[in-house]
Amino acid sequence: MKSFEYAAPKTLEEATGLLSDRWGEAEILAGGTDLVTSLKQLLISPKRVVSLKNISDLKGIDSKGKGLHIGATTTLAELIANSSVQQNFPALATAAKNIASPQLQNMGTVGGELCQRPRCWYYRNGFGLFGKQDNTSLVRDGDNRYHAIFGNDGPALFVSPSSLGPVFVALSATMIIAGAKGKTREVPAAKFFQTPKSESERETALKPNEILTAIQVPLNGLKNTVYEIRHRQIMDWPYVTAAVAFAAKGESVSDAAIVLGHVAPTPWAAPAAAKLLNGGRIDNALATKCGEAAVQGAKPLSKNEYKVQLAKVAVKRAILAATGA
Repeated sequence: MKSFEYAAPKTLEEATGLLSDRWGEAEILAGGTDLVTSLKQLLISPKRVVSLKNISDLKGIDSKGKGLHIGATTTLAELIANSSVQQNFPALATAAKNIASPQLQNMGTVGGELCQRPRCWYYRNGFGLFGKQDNTSLVRDGDNRYHAIFGNDGPALFVSPSSLGPVFVALSATMIIAGAKGKTREVPAAKFFQTPKSESERETALKPNEILTAIQVPLNGLKNTVYEIRHRQIMDWPYVTAAVAFAAKGESVSDAAIVLGHVAPTPWAAPAAAKLLNGGRIDNALATKCGEAAVQGAKPLSKNEYKVQLAKVAVKRAILAATGA
């Protein structure tokens, strides 16, 4: 990797002041599980790396008002072990557990997991965010078996690598972001993830001089779960995930949300499937119909049509798992 200036500020305001107004000049170091790899692969060559390890305000999980406040530098292991997360948000605990490497769980942070860069092998091998050579997409006619089946009309064909992202979207979480001069803003999880239109953009709503500080998740009693389909359990990314959250009163369902992961450049909401689930009585037949509705509009590439069937199955099993079936 190329040499860079290293900074370890003790306050959030100091940290944002060390960032740049342009992407690529300064990068944020949390757990380092993605950043260090990117530095070694020369995917990025910042002039400065700003560590968040000494900023205590970014750590921990607390109940605030009617929600759970999760600090961005809380580790995945801490998220898994937290009793409130286990009780109220089993989908979050499961998604973090499924990141099955002990090293990643103990070093990786919640904020870092949400902000990690795409795992697309064209991007990781130096062909840019859109996997192009001589202005021609290598992805569309190449090995695209792990790429997007939704939201792939533009140049971005990678899939969002975040396992926690679909769950936070399904739970209507809010991302708390700090910027320069102490300014803060809140962004719904559904709008936090974005599809870049140019190589100079990133995959989230963060600006170059902003830091994700926390995630606020409402404690509204929703049943929630996530179901992942992957080739193997250790050190692997899922083919498809489905996060489900809904309110249940007796046998009646309301406020349903179904969000797919690893199928699009962002976590992909399935409103047609959620609408079908609302007001219904959950059984195998309804769960199957919801799975079919979730893949409406899918546009698989040349080698990833199998993801359509996997998405159907993931949605069905997530719904049934949420009811204990």
